[in-house]
Amino acid sequence: MSLFQVLAICGMVSPILYTLMWILGGFLRSDYSHIRDDISSLIAVGAPRKRVFDSFIVASSVLLFVFYLGLHWGINNGHGSFVGPLLFVVSGFLGILVALFFPLDAGGEIITLRGKMHLILVITSGLLTIAGMVALWFRLELVEGWTTFATYSLITAIVALFLIIISAIFIKSRYRGLLERFGVSPFQLYYFFISLMVFLTN
Repeated sequence: MSLFQVLAICGMVSPILYTLMWILGGFLRSDYSHIRDDISSLIAVGAPRKRVFDSFIVASSVLLFVFYLGLHWGINNGHGSFVGPLLFVVSGFLGILVALFFPLDAGGEIITLRGKMHLILVITSGLLTIAGMVALWFRLELVEGWTTFATYSLITAIVALFLIIISAIFIKSRYRGLLERFGVSPFQLYYFFISLMVFLTN
């Protein structure tokens, strides 16, 4: 097994852990609603079983970041633009900062600077990831074996941006938890499939 395949496994495990985290949230917390509550509420200051969910989000973020570090060289032997992978690396680093230092305020609220930084960093990370998807579309559309994935990157970027906008519009609604889960799904699927592609092509 090559180094890139090991990194790809890290990338595939990351979204699985992230998804397991919020699914378990509904089982381990009787007060938690997948419809009403956003995912970040699981790791908010003073949240029940916070340490359990912290371990999931930190592990997921670190694994994804590790995968991103080798992404440029794992695609087409490193030939092509560095922009897309670099945007992913920066996005992944912001994800680690959020997981370690910037939880939401108690009750999932956004009151203190820390809570506001959580929102700012999450949005910035998401937009950088979308920009990275578009950059990879440019890079991969003419690369043999990656053309279908290039199209998938562009489609995912468009869908993800649309869902982010919808989630932002209804952030105060009683359905924000459900909308957020729809919003994060394109990202999590993308992380898994790009990791799988790197695994299969190396």
